Amino acid sequence: MPLLHGTPDLVLLVLVAWAFQERVETAWHWAILGGIFISISSAMPFGIFIAGYLVTTAVARFLRQRAWKLPLIGMLITTILGTLITQGIAILGLSLTGSLLPLLDSFNLVTLPSLVLNMLLAIPIYVLMSDLANWLYPKEIEA
Repeated sequence: MPLLHGTPDLVLLVLVAWAFQERVETAWHWAILGGIFISISSAMPFGIFIAGYLVTTAVARFLRQRAWKLPLIGMLITTILGTLITQGIAILGLSLTGSLLPLLDSFNLVTLPSLVLNMLLAIPIYVLMSDLANWLYPKEIEA
């Protein structure tokens, strides 16, 4: 569902939501795998999404472990930062390969609409991933 030229990055949202789950230890694996699959299936230079997803996962894990006690607010902040990081790396990568992109148009027509769509989908995806994490990693019941 595009808005102007921006689309939501569902893989990024799932990775961020997964990284914010307390009992999950496989966030890095999924960031690499998601980055590889998206890099293979897109026309972007290979490795752009791997780098963007790894940096975003690092931000999410940092906020979850050290700085944030409200995971939904952390999810929204990481979604904003992750979208900007991933889009920034993509614009930089395209510039390095010789594509001349007007920076202001790229930001206004691609990055901002993508950010709006990602923000709209961040909470529902967080809830779904939280349910999945609770199903896969149930809390231990003390006897």
